[in-house]
Amino acid sequence: MTSQRPPLPPFDLDSAVLKVRKAEDAWNLQEPEKVALAYTPDSVWRNRAEFFSGRAAIIEFLTRKWQRELDYKLIKELWAFHANRIAVRFQYEWRDADGRWFRSHGNEQWEFDGDGLMRRREASINDVEIRPAQRRFTWGSGPRPDDFPGLTELGL
Repeated sequence: MTSQRPPLPPFDLDSAVLKVRKAEDAWNLQEPEKVALAYTPDSVWRNRAEFFSGRAAIIEFLTRKWQRELDYKLIKELWAFHANRIAVRFQYEWRDADGRWFRSHGNEQWEFDGDGLMRRREASINDVEIRPAQRRFTWGSGPRPDDFPGLTELGL
């Protein structure tokens, strides 16, 4: 028996926006084992130039990612949706072990099964080095507060 991850497809505007925000919140907690539960056991991923599948590979990838991308803060925004698919644009800020800051810009394509688990994720991402004074994502650790603006409100 699989556990459901509402909202479930087919998505409407409200449920698609909620699905995106739930994903953003989960990633901002940076708990790979919990994040992986939102994906099917055989979920297929493309992240930049990496291709892999399965929850164990997702956990390994996210663990490695968040060990390298320190002080990670992410904002996702719905771009489009249809039936069981959602397209997202996102930006996140992070620093490396040497203290250099980056803003990563990207797009994701998601496909869900009937239980609301993501069975496919494809992400294209570019990194831009920024000065600390250029940082925009300034809330504390954890999920973005509800009163912190999204990408569109920030003019991004």
